Amino acid sequence: MTEISTTELTEQPTAVVRTTVRMDELKDFFDGVFGTVMGAVQSHGAHVAGPPFALYHGMPGETVDVEAGFPVAGPFEGGDGVTASILPGGRTVTAMHVGPYEGLADTYREMTDWMREQNLTRGESMWEVYLSDPSAEPDPAAWRTEVFCPVE
Repeated sequence: MTEISTTELTEQPTAVVRTTVRMDELKDFFDGVFGTVMGAVQSHGAHVAGPPFALYHGMPGETVDVEAGFPVAGPFEGGDGVTASILPGGRTVTAMHVGPYEGLADTYREMTDWMREQNLTRGESMWEVYLSDPSAEPDPAAWRTEVFCPVE
């Protein structure tokens, strides 16, 4: 059983690349985008303020509207194909997923069931914060991903 709770978040400025991508091409998108965003942040004088994330707009289907990047400290105006955005603030349901990314659907199901039991209505977006770097931690069973679902 995944530990699920609610928290109040403050909006967080971010630097991202936003696109619509087929679900079966999401891994390839992530493989290239984080380096692109990191380079743009550094070349424009901003600073990364946390681990990489992916923010999903709406419910994924065959394709998903996604923005991926990093939270930033200090001003970031955008450039090099990377834009300024924000992670939402407000009341949010959160859970820690431990294991391979393929198991995230189970964590989302548990969160949806928990929200239903708590009479909470899910917002339009959700995001994942990737706390483990697969190149530094080769065992997918040890990967940690924090999942966030704003509620109305």
